[in-house]
Amino acid sequence: MGGGIVISRYFGAGDENKVSRAVHTVLAFGIASGLIITVVGVCFTPTFLKWMHTDPEVMPEAQEYFRYYFLGALAMVMYNICRSIMNALGDSRRPLYYLIFSSLLNILFDLLFIGVFRWGVWSAAAATVISQAASVALCMVHLLRKGNVFTVEIKKIRFDKTMLLEIVRFGLQNSVIALANVIVQSQINSFGKMAMAAYGTHAKIEGFAFLPITSFNMASTTFISQNLGAKQYERAKKGARFSILAAVLMAETIGICYFILAPHLIGLFDQTPGVIALGVQQGRTVALFYFLLAFSHSVAAVCRGAGKAFVPMFVMLFVWCVIRITYIIVIMRLIGEIRFIYWAYPITWGISSVIYLIYYLCSDWVHGFEK
Repeated sequence: MGGGIVISRYFGAGDENKVSRAVHTVLAFGIASGLIITVVGVCFTPTFLKWMHTDPEVMPEAQEYFRYYFLGALAMVMYNICRSIMNALGDSRRPLYYLIFSSLLNILFDLLFIGVFRWGVWSAAAATVISQAASVALCMVHLLRKGNVFTVEIKKIRFDKTMLLEIVRFGLQNSVIALANVIVQSQINSFGKMAMAAYGTHAKIEGFAFLPITSFNMASTTFISQNLGAKQYERAKKGARFSILAAVLMAETIGICYFILAPHLIGLFDQTPGVIALGVQQGRTVALFYFLLAFSHSVAAVCRGAGKAFVPMFVMLFVWCVIRITYIIVIMRLIGEIRFIYWAYPITWGISSVIYLIYYLCSDWVHGFEK
């Protein structure tokens, strides 16, 4: 995400040298971080799962799954890096085609490994890794092609200190969100394997449901960054208004559908009555508040595109991390019921939305790169 913002900015400004330096730096960052994640993940999977209060009954399969998943961390990271590069340069079609190919390949290998060969849960992780690696290969073939401003040269893949600092600064927000989610997951895990299964099922549905909003936000960040780099301020403002409105309306429409269809959607993944009950409880607690989540993410995308990455990072750290975790710790000690954990999400979405609305209306975000 950070790499995409930096590349978009310099691409919009027509600075080919900095575009090239940013592209090669983010690729070097992807390779290094992918290898680190692989080693740390494979070695410390049992430790991480124990920290997260994983039910001992599912511990062996959880370890098996995540170790294979971590073995493919480099492929996962590099696909997202390559996708961000192409999106930042205005090429959103190829990443979509590669994603479709990867998804179909993943389904094929899932059916083959689990349905035909009857291998364990590790094979689902292996199928994901193989399909991601195939999409990375396609991305790199395109990026290595000669004759474009973004042409990748293997010998130029290295760290540029200035570019690296910019990329890291713009990319910190998602790390904060991920940290908060891990802590929430740890609290959910303490309620046992049914709660874990319900939370995991809800996360799958929510992740799929929010793909359109995520796509709008990625496009918004690129659009804002390119136009501000080219000093097209009014166009950037119009794009920001449209992307926020579209994301909010779409999110609430999806939320209403999820609220109504929650039992059927949860049942697609798990027919256990206890899992369905908990999954529906969580889904119906949060679904009607999706407009708040979409608004927060949309304004954060605008801020990132405008070079104001510190703003969403601070808001997410303070609200979605500190306040959310504090609320969960307090509520667990006072009441200890899982339904109150679910309320942590709409409460913190609402707080962040108020802060973002004030910032969006009152700040001079369009000149973010110039100050």
